[in-house]
Amino acid sequence: MTPSPDRITLAAVGDLHVGEDDRGRYREMFAQASEEADVIALAGDLTNFGTTREAENLAKDLQACSIPVVGVLGNHDFECDQPDVVSRILHEAGVHILDGQAYEIEGVGFAGCKGFIGGFGRNMLSAFGEPALKEFVQASVDENLKLESSLRMLRSERIVVVLHFSPIPETLVGEPLEIFPFLGCSRLAETVDRYEGVQVALHGHAHRGTYEGKTPRGVPVYNVAQPLLRQQFGRPYVLLEV
Repeated sequence: MTPSPDRITLAAVGDLHVGEDDRGRYREMFAQASEEADVIALAGDLTNFGTTREAENLAKDLQACSIPVVGVLGNHDFECDQPDVVSRILHEAGVHILDGQAYEIEGVGFAGCKGFIGGFGRNMLSAFGEPALKEFVQASVDENLKLESSLRMLRSERIVVVLHFSPIPETLVGEPLEIFPFLGCSRLAETVDRYEGVQVALHGHAHRGTYEGKTPRGVPVYNVAQPLLRQQFGRPYVLLEV
């Protein structure tokens, strides 16, 4: 598909959870998305455990892509403690990994990071008390700084933010209320809302959540976790105009 001057079509999906025995599982999906969209955005949890073989299986499927691909890692991609290996394999397969970096494709800027947990609004955790809690909160702050860094790099009039963890609680509705603080953090939404030009934010992670919500300033947020998309739309990815 050739993009028009004023908009592009984005195919978005998260939570592919590619396993070591998954060979060719998503090849057809990537080929079809390449025909329908101008860019593919992957919202984390691309593998089950972040093993080398899982990343290589996904990389082979990505060979079916004929359009640019951007993406972030998710918590599952860190399980084997080698996210750099996963990122390298996917980068070699043509994926622009967003981890504080930014890319511009057809006039649209892409910024993002994995994100982290911490809670929402007035109930968001603060760095007070035990050292372990302060380290926990600092990890959330550090991820948010990556997002801010990537947004600062862009001069595009239209920006897409790609995350794994949610920036808002509204797209988590459907998950147990008790685990909301472990599914995202308001710091991410605060950063999104500080930057003019952000048209949309994407995340995954919440398989049983809600598809659509908005940041406090009104930026559309879409939960593109694959299980949710399959249940709601009957297909593994969603098409968005940006």
